[in-house]
Amino acid sequence: MSHSTVPRSRTEADTTAKTPVASGATGSGEKRRPGKPSLRLRLRRDRVLLLMTLPAVALVLLFNYVPILGNVVAFQDYDPYISDNGVVSMLNSPWAGVENFQRIFEDSAFWQAVQNTLVLFFLQLLLFFPIPILLALLINSVVRPRVRAVAQAVLYLPHFFSWVLVISVFQQLLGGAGLLSQLLRDHGYDGLDLMTDPSTFKFLVTAQAVWKDAGWGIIVFLAALAAVSPDLYEAAAMDGASRWRRMWHVTLPALRPVIALLLVLRVGDALTVGFEQILLQRDAVGPGAAEVLDTFVWWNGVRNQDFGYAAAAGLVKGVISIGLVLAANKVAHLMGEQGVYKK
Repeated sequence: MSHSTVPRSRTEADTTAKTPVASGATGSGEKRRPGKPSLRLRLRRDRVLLLMTLPAVALVLLFNYVPILGNVVAFQDYDPYISDNGVVSMLNSPWAGVENFQRIFEDSAFWQAVQNTLVLFFLQLLLFFPIPILLALLINSVVRPRVRAVAQAVLYLPHFFSWVLVISVFQQLLGGAGLLSQLLRDHGYDGLDLMTDPSTFKFLVTAQAVWKDAGWGIIVFLAALAAVSPDLYEAAAMDGASRWRRMWHVTLPALRPVIALLLVLRVGDALTVGFEQILLQRDAVGPGAAEVLDTFVWWNGVRNQDFGYAAAAGLVKGVISIGLVLAANKVAHLMGEQGVYKK
């Protein structure tokens, strides 16, 4: 009995003696969280993925971050004709300080553009943002897969149309010689031209955006609905919940994180309400109704070639957009959602 217990205790003692040596081999001075690999090990493990992302990172740096240096034009009386090289022109243009910003805040046309931009944003937030959610819930409730696929394809197809084509379709329907106007004339009424009416322009722009881009939002919400476990619906049905109760207590809570994220992104994009769409219709209704910040920057920078003034207006827009993103993300955190980034 004693002969069998001695080797076992000696083995345990040897194992205990070797344990500090093994732990010390990894480096006694290195303090690392248990189970978390070192940075060198992670770089070696993920080197293929890091190499795959290098082209995308280079493109983002080249086209998104390097042009930020051009914001220095907002503090200059920039003249692009000093040299054929834009960098040389930027370095040799005279400094104007904050003169361009003073001109902006004293310009009534700038404040009119801000007002039109905010009106269009709030109108699209109230009318355009909920429509993809409602359509996604409607399509998700369709039982037959073929009908669901056809409905999704029909709603998604206008997303691939250009704004020129979308506006042409609306012109043929709601213009002075459009289908609606001809139908009214055939029945003894006066024709109407909604495409040149400044009072209805903001609703017209919202309707165009809904028809073109609602299908894109449907895909996002349908993907979120696909992740909802069917067991939740079955448990709610067994508890006696009706279809509306299941939608309210199961479906909408599942969509809430996605809704919060898209809402934060939408608020951050509040001052960008569709440059190409509005520019194509600006002359038809006049700048008083159609001038937004993007067209204001384009008109002063490209058409009038007042580049410093236009750059200052664009810089003001960017700073306000960053503030809106941070504020909306803070609201999302207060609601218990992640938002764009975690706390």
